[in-house]
Amino acid sequence: MIKNDLFLRALKGETVSRPPVWMMRQAGRYLPDFMKLKEKYDFFTRCRTPELATEITVMPIHQVGTDAAILFSDILVVPQAMNIEVEMKPGLGPWLPHPIRDKKGVDAAVVPNVYEELGYVYDAIKLTKEALNDEVPLIGFAGSPWTIFCYCVQGQGSKNFDKAKAFCFSEPELAHQLLQKITDTTIAYLKGKVEAGVDAVQVFDSWGGMLSPEDYQTFSWQYMQQIIDALRPDIPVIAFGKGCWFALEHMSKSGAAALGVDWTCSPEVARKLTNNSITLQGNFDPSRLLSPIPEIEKMALEMLNRFGKDKYIANLGHGILPNIPVDHAKAFVNAIKNYES
Repeated sequence: MIKNDLFLRALKGETVSRPPVWMMRQAGRYLPDFMKLKEKYDFFTRCRTPELATEITVMPIHQVGTDAAILFSDILVVPQAMNIEVEMKPGLGPWLPHPIRDKKGVDAAVVPNVYEELGYVYDAIKLTKEALNDEVPLIGFAGSPWTIFCYCVQGQGSKNFDKAKAFCFSEPELAHQLLQKITDTTIAYLKGKVEAGVDAVQVFDSWGGMLSPEDYQTFSWQYMQQIIDALRPDIPVIAFGKGCWFALEHMSKSGAAALGVDWTCSPEVARKLTNNSITLQGNFDPSRLLSPIPEIEKMALEMLNRFGKDKYIANLGHGILPNIPVDHAKAFVNAIKNYES
């Protein structure tokens, strides 16, 4: 039995004494101990070495005190497993030297045996579960098919993913073939995470907000829905679409256990769009963790009060930034943990 099960109870919509709190990208770049490991090991070495991934995953539980752990990994291990080369370039981020722009590229992408290609992730989950010793739940994650597709076609990060969108609109049949391959791989990958022992999964649609509401349904949400349908009988699924407030009403009927909300959507609007029917997670602006600590504490409580303490998981509206002082992250977490209704 997990000793602190607040997060899992909130996912079920149960009445809780206070909301649980964790932070996207909490296992990482703002922690001094993480930076020491970064100096010694390159990015994908950290992802592929179960002992390192475990150490990084557990860091914020001990140092910041969150109510859930999220496995240290990266969404781009999925295209790597699909025979798509991905590098992580310092100062640039993800770099794909051979972006997919034609039928040959789509055909070369494979739906892999996830246990062979991504076994290191499952080993990291088992090691992390041992290290956590049932203190808090462990979250596994994947990128949404659309978000992975964006990197595969664009070849790197982008402000508008114009090449990815152009491929969708000029070669829709090929685009859907690639999206389906990514979806099939992601479903198998997440099912493997469930078998390895995670307690919940989150699907990150970081670039969903790049699409119009109509195109979002066509090129992103229908694939997210496939993932939710495949996983929900076995585990709670959190769906997070950055910039996708326009789809919240539709998403609330998907069977997901919870929906992430970014900072551009107010708690009141998010509750209204979802008819208060589902657990919501978010939506503190990560940059606001640079505010003075008293202001962080005040704003965190205000956010909690606006969402309400039940059917709510306190979190950021996207990943924590690398320049956030650890004390500021702790202040955010403790403001939620010290809440008294």
